[in-house]
This record gives sequence, structure tokens and C-alpha cells, in this order.
Amino acid sequence: MAEHLEISSGGKEQKYALLYKQIQSLVEGEEDCIANMANISAMIHETFDFWWTGFYRVSGDTLILGPFQGPLACSRIAYGKGVCGTAWKEQRTLIVPDVEQFSGHIACSSASRSEIVVPLIDRANGNVTAVLDIDSEHLATFDDCDRRWLEKIVSLLRTV
Repeated sequence: MAEHLEISSGGKEQKYALLYKQIQSLVEGEEDCIANMANISAMIHETFDFWWTGFYRVSGDTLILGPFQGPLACSRIAYGKGVCGTAWKEQRTLIVPDVEQFSGHIACSSASRSEIVVPLIDRANGNVTAVLDIDSEHLATFDDCDRRWLEKIVSLLRTV
């Protein structure tokens, strides 16, 4: 965990660049989105040692828990609720430096302190089909570097 905190911005960029290439190679040969979500969650989680890394899939007006790495998670999140539901509603990445300062935060785990949520937007119809949710047990873990690279990684799923 301490190693994660000591990653310089340059070191983080390098880790993401390598991770992106690995994920790109992996998803090129696999058409199943759930399989890709499972492997992407595992690869991000292993690379950065985040508290929780995973996907929620859109089903009607609810996000349903998908492939993830980490402790027990909320199974369902309503549209517009919490960080995940808000990112879905607003169709944009949300970075929350302190989840306790986010109005309506859903505390699936009291250990979660900061969060980033990246929506997966279907290119054909512009609808959000899933969100990538990453939680950290440390405050202010995520920044613009994480946003840029995670959006790029999630975009690989849009072509599947």
C-alpha cells in the first residue's frame, strides 16, 4: 500500500502506459465484454493495489455489480445515486478526493476514502452501458493522470 502512495506522476504514467498496452493486447483477442471486464479489473487492481476495482453494468434504471477485485461490494446502485450512479447520470468521469464530502455517497465499505468512476459509453447510441469504479483507502488518491488513462482503458471495451 505504501508503494502506491509513493508513485510519482511520471512513475504512474509509465505504469498506465504499460498496463494500457497489456490490456489492449488482451482485449483484441476476446469478444466477451464480461471476460474483458474481469481481466481489466484484475490487471488494474494488481498494478496499483487499489482497495476495490470493478465494474457495474447498467440494467434498466439500476447499476448491477459486475466483475471486480476487492472486498464485498454493493450489489445494486440506482440511477443518479452515489458516485457511480451520478457518473452514469452525468455521463462523465468523477474524481472524489474524499468520499465523505460527496453528498449522497453510498458507503459499501467504511474503508473507502477516495474514488474515481469512469462511464463506459456505447459509441453507437451514446448511452452508458457500465461504469468502472475504483476505490482507495487513502484520501485524494486519484488525479487527472488516472482519469486520462482509465478513460483510455475503458474505451477499449467500447469496441467489443
